[in-house]
Amino acid sequence: MRLVDGANAILGDLPPSWTKSVDVPSGAGTGLDSGVDRLSSLLHVRDGLRSALAASASPTIVIGGDCGVELAAIEHATKGRDVIVVWIDAHPDLNTPGTSPTRAFHGMVLRTLLGDGPPQLVPATPVRADRVILVGTRALDDDESDYVDASGIALLGPADLTPEGLTAAIVASGAEEVYLHIDLDVLDPAEFVSLSYPEPFGLTVQHLLELVVAARTALPLAGAGITEFAPSSDAATADELPAILRVIGALTRKL
Repeated sequence: MRLVDGANAILGDLPPSWTKSVDVPSGAGTGLDSGVDRLSSLLHVRDGLRSALAASASPTIVIGGDCGVELAAIEHATKGRDVIVVWIDAHPDLNTPGTSPTRAFHGMVLRTLLGDGPPQLVPATPVRADRVILVGTRALDDDESDYVDASGIALLGPADLTPEGLTAAIVASGAEEVYLHIDLDVLDPAEFVSLSYPEPFGLTVQHLLELVVAARTALPLAGAGITEFAPSSDAATADELPAILRVIGALTRKL
């Protein structure tokens, strides 16, 4: 419910003419024997977001909830286009139903986009591993680390992460557009606390803003997502919502 409150708080500070809400089931849903909790609800949200995005010809910012919303958003942004997906996230979300310690889909989203997730959710045209850059990622399960090593996915951890380094990695990919997935847990919890799964030694808000500008300067924006705002109180919302609005500003203003 903290994620619900967070998404609604962001919605409340955006102009209504800029936004479109996608229905999310109020019930928990069922796993449909998939190894993924609440798969029926995930399918409902995916299909609703697909419909909403199909009517949009311009790059769209999708605001969750958790990272599960990115499934349809990235599927839409990459379909028939050469897009590098910059996964700005403390976690790589590279588990499968067979390796996940929790059965929660938000830890499987990127692996599903790459073609190895539950069959009901794998996109018709998966993203290629050479079209993914992990940015700010610092909390990997052993199976996820093995997958990164085997697949050759680029990983820019917080310690060696600069706007110039991100720009170089994006340009080196040879892609034509960039999609930015931003899970707010990439931020350091000493600076931003409204997170469900905080990890130490993350980015500052200013560092994140610089990375967003660098990515947008390198290539045209194909789309973006912001997820995992989980305020614990009205006071926390008031304290930290301005940082999120700054990120939205960095994604939308003219360069």
